[in-house]
Amino acid sequence: MRHLLLASSSRYRQQLLSRLRLSFDSCAPEIDETSLPGEAAEQLVRRLAETKARALAEQYPNHLIIGSDQVAVLDQEILGKPHTFERAKQQLQFASGNSVRFLTGLALLDSSSGRIQVDCIPFTVHFRELNETQIERYLKAEQPFDCAGSFKAEALGICLFRSTEGEDVTSLVGLPLIRLVDMLRNEGIELP
Repeated sequence: MRHLLLASSSRYRQQLLSRLRLSFDSCAPEIDETSLPGEAAEQLVRRLAETKARALAEQYPNHLIIGSDQVAVLDQEILGKPHTFERAKQQLQFASGNSVRFLTGLALLDSSSGRIQVDCIPFTVHFRELNETQIERYLKAEQPFDCAGSFKAEALGICLFRSTEGEDVTSLVGLPLIRLVDMLRNEGIELP
């Protein structure tokens, strides 16, 4: 069995990857996640997913390294992690009654051969109309300040949605498992 490495310290991505019942290690890559001038959101997440995987290749020379990155996009504006209550409140007010597109970049690097697979998986969330009281109550209950878009879809954040659309709901949490299984199969790992 090939060694797997998740290039992330995200507990959300670790929980998702553990669903596949594969043994893996995780390590946070130290990279600059700043977008480049004129870089579109899809290009950004693809580049960052690949950069995260490549950043650990020398340290882990015989691994399949998984890199992932996600942004939320509303009206051509990239919504990052809010980090504070006020910024999260602003993001949810902006999202209220609107559709937010989540783009998740995914890369799988074979560090021994240098072969890499990279993709971007979209997923759209259609938000309910939310008033200030609902937003504040949600933020106090869940404190999703480390989540792009200011919610946790796998928990109470689902109450904020009117509907969703996309091929892989796990991409919304930050690691698109359906596409990852395809990539792993391309590397000879059969699942289940």
